[in-house]
Amino acid sequence: MNDQRGALRLLYTATRVVAVRPKLWSSGISVWFRMARSGWWLRAPFLPIPAKKFLHFRLVTMYGGDGEANADRQAYDIAAWLEWCRSWRALRL
Repeated sequence: MNDQRGALRLLYTATRVVAVRPKLWSSGISVWFRMARSGWWLRAPFLPIPAKKFLHFRLVTMYGGDGEANADRQAYDIAAWLEWCRSWRALRL
């Protein structure tokens, strides 16, 4: 997997998932920026993309093998994970 292309595809999928679920907007933005590499605004492509090693680790631990999953599966998993993050944060407040 091309790491930058994989990260951009994941960003696109996450954006598509969150865009149609307004209740997940704050969780999605918060989580994405927490995962972004430090100083992301200093390096091209100037997007808050997670570090390559971190993204690879997360995808491999999620999907096994080389971390590849189809976009529909990723979309479902992102929505479920953000729902969990949202509910977990609500429990802590």
